[in-house]
Amino acid sequence: MTRLLGPAEVRDLADLLGIQPTKKLGQNFVIDANTVRRIVKAAGVTEGEAVVEVGPGLGSLTLALLEAGASVTAVEIDARLAAQLPTTVAELSPGAALTVITEDALRIAELPGDPTVFVANLPYNVSVPVLLHFLERFPSIQRGLVMVQAEVGERVAAGPGSKVYGAPSVKSAWYGTFSTAGKVSRQVFWPVPNVDSILVRFERHEQPGTEDERLATFALVDAAFQQRRKMLRQALVPVLGDSAVARLEGAGIAPTARGEELTVDQFLAIARS
Repeated sequence: MTRLLGPAEVRDLADLLGIQPTKKLGQNFVIDANTVRRIVKAAGVTEGEAVVEVGPGLGSLTLALLEAGASVTAVEIDARLAAQLPTTVAELSPGAALTVITEDALRIAELPGDPTVFVANLPYNVSVPVLLHFLERFPSIQRGLVMVQAEVGERVAAGPGSKVYGAPSVKSAWYGTFSTAGKVSRQVFWPVPNVDSILVRFERHEQPGTEDERLATFALVDAAFQQRRKMLRQALVPVLGDSAVARLEGAGIAPTARGEELTVDQFLAIARS
């Protein structure tokens, strides 16, 4: 039987470790058991699945994943938190399948056991880079659910033509289909953040091009959204030079279009043209 962490347990663990949650590391610990169970349910985690979790912190979400019968590989940058997590889990979820890796999630290059599900409460300041890094490096990950800053999550899940559609939207779409899965109250965190949070669900699909084509496409995406008010015939000059108009026309894209109108496949078409 797994026991989950409540507000008192979270604060006691933080005191034990001498941890003052820091904005620099984006540490806002979840103190509500219903919220972590909701995340696990929304992620569709079932018994026996191999899950990778980034930034487990004091273990609130980790315990809920283990409660569902998953095996969890937790990647934690803070050595104190990483050292404590197995002890917390041994006490509250005896015999659960947990592996802890003390490493920066942006630099990790290998994971044990080929996890198929990615679930995380991602630090607000690095959420998109971490998500893209894991999708790029670990093809075994087939689906997942992340809790991120609402503004960031809406951007990642946005489609072409939306006001918030941007580089994160296009790059995410290279790997899979993303959608929002509900807001999360600020009150379930300690300390209470000054931004709202949202759940974002994704399902991986086959990548539309090769690795070289991905790099070329992402360079175009960055250029297009660096100056999003500019037409593509101007915005893409830093990458394509004098051939920008010809490349756009070759891909069937109007040179007067703007980046926010294009799908990932259209950006890829420009890279290939």
